[in-house]
Amino acid sequence: MDIWVIWVIAAVLLVVVEVFTLTAAVGLLGGAALITGVAAAFGLPLPLQFVVFAGASAAGVVLLRPVAQRHLATARSLPFGIDALVGKPGYVLAEVTGRDGRVRIGGEEWTARASDEDLVIPAGATVDVLLIDGATAVVHPRE
Repeated sequence: MDIWVIWVIAAVLLVVVEVFTLTAAVGLLGGAALITGVAAAFGLPLPLQFVVFAGASAAGVVLLRPVAQRHLATARSLPFGIDALVGKPGYVLAEVTGRDGRVRIGGEEWTARASDEDLVIPAGATVDVLLIDGATAVVHPRE
């Protein structure tokens, strides 16, 4: 069996492992093995094949790193869960006072209370969510 076939088999196995692990590192090694297999098919000696494999692996990391950093920076900056509701508009379903009330925020019904104890917000009004306190939205009427 030719050495280039072994490199290609290694590449296929590494890509299969990558499909199940989703780490990107194994996929980079699979790509490097494939490139090395092509180089071996052109008759590159074995010691230089290892150099090609190492170089292709390093190049893959260098090329993928900025993409991964950009993706991670974007993912961290986006709010999710209840933090994503802060600043969203809401629709008052049942009168909201400093103690209780009901609002609809983004298609979900929430218990609510006004940001000020003396504030009464009538049903049908539009409000802004200031914060989520447990399972209660603290709201203020939209000006």
